[in-house]
Amino acid sequence: MTLLAIPGLAVWDGIVDLFNTVMTPLYWAVSALLVGWHWLLGQVLDPNGGWAWALSIAGLTIVIRTLLIPLFVRQIRSSRNMQLLQPKMKELQKKYGHDREKLGQEMMKLYKETGTNPFSSCLPLLLQSPIFLALFRVLDYAAKGQWHSEIMKPYVGSLQHAKIFGAEISQTFLKANGSGAGNVKVVAIVLIILMTATMFTTQLQLMRKNMPKEALTGQAAQMQKIMLYVFPVFFLIGGFNFPIGVLIYWFVSNLWTMGQQFYVIRRNPAPGTHAYDAMQARKREHNLRHGRPADENVPGTEGAATATETGSDRRPAQRQQPKRQSRSDRRGGPAGTSETPAASNGQTSSSDPQDAPRPQDTPKKTQAGAAKKQPAGKKGTPKRQPAAKSAAQKKAAQKRSGGSR
Repeated sequence: MTLLAIPGLAVWDGIVDLFNTVMTPLYWAVSALLVGWHWLLGQVLDPNGGWAWALSIAGLTIVIRTLLIPLFVRQIRSSRNMQLLQPKMKELQKKYGHDREKLGQEMMKLYKETGTNPFSSCLPLLLQSPIFLALFRVLDYAAKGQWHSEIMKPYVGSLQHAKIFGAEISQTFLKANGSGAGNVKVVAIVLIILMTATMFTTQLQLMRKNMPKEALTGQAAQMQKIMLYVFPVFFLIGGFNFPIGVLIYWFVSNLWTMGQQFYVIRRNPAPGTHAYDAMQARKREHNLRHGRPADENVPGTEGAATATETGSDRRPAQRQQPKRQSRSDRRGGPAGTSETPAASNGQTSSSDPQDAPRPQDTPKKTQAGAAKKQPAGKKGTPKRQPAAKSAAQKKAAQKRSGGSR
């Protein structure tokens, strides 16, 4: 039994060493950000006070969320694409509903063609997880008077005993001890409730205001429901084992997410949603207040499409340059030719015999003049040659000539 357990322990120790190796750069980064904010805030606040460290954690959160803004934009685009793909996804489900393997292949093909990642909505949260874990370990070690990096070593004592509302920010609800254990539990419960409520509210406003009805069914709806219910419950349960400093981090991060979400929903909502209708109503009210047509520059209306064509586009119309004509065109064409308007425009004349000019309609003087003007020797109508005389006619002619003599 002992021989079997030793290799297992060796493998586990190897996994722990690998984990610490991977996380060491994050320990240094988190420690450096904390110390930097603490030094800055220490110029105004008490360096050994809890609020200097609590606000340092809030500053760390702001830096991390600022770096994650590109991922947030990608998340918004992906969620929009998922909403637009709902009709096509329903068609695929109807067509390949009996074959799950084929349905999965077609779904992945559709995602690849449109550049959509159904899991991109979880990317900001997944990328924050290592940072959250690094902060958790830094605060947990500080509660024991230990440190992960040399940067944090001079500040461990200050962080270990820093208090807000009488609660040390390095302690947890389940491991609270000492004279301020009651304060730790009260502050922890309040922060857990605030953290869970802000996370739930953020996801709920996204689903109610910025998602069309089509997006609330199918696979996308399941993912959104997981974000709405499962994650808050997970953090509600796990929050009792988080240090107060980590709870501050998640509460500030959720506030940031809520503000970002509110800005996007108000300024750039998805078409076909309640937020989109509200934005159109605000723009119409703004137009009427300034004496303009209600639908002018309102997205999704004809007024937005035709505003530049009718009245809102005040740019002068481009002056058209006249076409250059040849000398023959200015004089009405060469002499002796008469082109119809259709022929001058490059169109072929009609072959209908009723449209052709008749000989009797042409004045006789004109015909005679045309005959006189035609010079001799030039190709024109061939002269009529006299018919050849027959042999009988020749003999009769000879007899007449002889008799006459």
